Amino acid sequence: MSADDAITAADVRSAALSLPDTTEKLAWGQPTFRVAGKIFASLGDDETAMGVKCPREDRAQLIAAEPEKFFIREGHDDHYAWMRVRLSALEDEDELAAILADSWRQAAPRRLAAAHPELDGAEDGAAGEDEG
Repeated sequence: MSADDAITAADVRSAALSLPDTTEKLAWGQPTFRVAGKIFASLGDDETAMGVKCPREDRAQLIAAEPEKFFIREGHDDHYAWMRVRLSALEDEDELAAILADSWRQAAPRRLAAAHPELDGAEDGAAGEDEG
């Protein structure tokens, strides 16, 4: 991806708000994206990274596999099912959409998630997939 095609905060906002029943709310001075009142994504202070839900048991593996892309903010994310994603390291808008859809599914009420089967498996080919 060239610098001209780099994922921006505007891309994150657009992709997040395209997910069903998503709202944006400012919290801690940062934009957060919510489904049913639960945060599933946020933009960092400098808009170079986003936070997303990630099961803690999967997080270490993702960070180890792609440390240039995934990280946690020590002392802040340690005890939560949450990690950060560097926007500049994302391959394209499809990867962004897949990561956001995965995070959305973790926060969405089961009934809402079940009503949107098109979002199931959206992370295929995204972070954490072995390709060899």
